[in-house]
Amino acid sequence: MKHFWNWSGPTNQRTLTINGTIAEDSWLDDDITPQLFQDELNQGDGPVELWINSPGGDCIAASQIYTMLMNYGDDVNVKIDGVAASAASVIAMAGTTVSMAPTAMLMIHNPLTMAMGESGDMQKAIQLLDETKESIINAYELKTNLPREKISSMMDDQTWMNVNKAIQLGFADEMIGNPSEPPTNCYAYSDHQADLVLLNKLKPKTQSTITVKSLQKRLSLLGH
Repeated sequence: MKHFWNWSGPTNQRTLTINGTIAEDSWLDDDITPQLFQDELNQGDGPVELWINSPGGDCIAASQIYTMLMNYGDDVNVKIDGVAASAASVIAMAGTTVSMAPTAMLMIHNPLTMAMGESGDMQKAIQLLDETKESIINAYELKTNLPREKISSMMDDQTWMNVNKAIQLGFADEMIGNPSEPPTNCYAYSDHQADLVLLNKLKPKTQSTITVKSLQKRLSLLGH
């Protein structure tokens, strides 16, 4: 398992960095890697500064990391210096505070997967995707207090947010280096070309056909 995270700093004021694809190899049937992350998280105490620059990845890994950070006994201060897209945006929602660089972006979208089978299998896949979406909305709703319908619509649109828009909507709390400046020039956009650029970065690692029987184990949020 290739590490997509790294710890640094003293045990009482640690820095956690998440870079690149989250769990290039799925955490499916992997009892070692999630436990490794949990053990490393518990090796110290005090606040954690979490830097994120990731296009997303596996939603199982993101869900477990989100839960571990939410249950951590001290503050987790998230700082997005590049992009927190897809599954990475879910992890970001665990932050006691969420800060973004002036040039950083945050993206939310619907979960997706690949499946093969008959019509009944496809319907099961759709149901699973719908339930996965609802679980992801829970994390966004807890952070932003936005109506679930609005969050769902933003996910449908594959919404990208700059720092000002993210602050305006509650996904972020402040801009790195300028926390007191009120948000101005806010915008959000859904750009399928930008989506494809990120998806193509992940495609070589995720381009496998998945049967519906393994769908529940392999469902992922592909950063795209």
